[in-house]
Amino acid sequence: MSIKDALAAETGRVSTNIGVLILRTCVGLSLFLKHGLEKLTGYSVMVQHFPDPIHIGAHASLAFALLSDGICSVLVVLGLATRPAAAIITINLLTAFFFVHHAALFSNGHAELVWVYIAVFAALVLIGPGRLSIDANLRRRDSPEVKRSAR
Repeated sequence: MSIKDALAAETGRVSTNIGVLILRTCVGLSLFLKHGLEKLTGYSVMVQHFPDPIHIGAHASLAFALLSDGICSVLVVLGLATRPAAAIITINLLTAFFFVHHAALFSNGHAELVWVYIAVFAALVLIGPGRLSIDANLRRRDSPEVKRSAR
């Protein structure tokens, strides 16, 4: 492989799609296993002390965080409804970053990790799930070429 090939920014390359798959699965699983699973299994306990940063109530705040961390993270891993799921996650993380962590990027808290999650999920909103996803398979199946060849 030449240096020119290594630095190419072609989005149709297999390595690019594998990279997006790795990014989606690793970060999505990380968010789900660390934050989503605890919300799914411990909702009733968490709601008693869950922050309410935008004053919609602890139940509503936790329900949105559960949607984000517990459901949308799995959708991102699967590559299903990836862009809307990543957008919901990004909104939830931005809320946490600014209203819970007070944008304290270099504090001793978790703000740095939240910032990294924001960057990754915002990028996924823009670049999409890649070809190695359920979204791409559904798009291919519904494409006019596939419908013509099935006739």
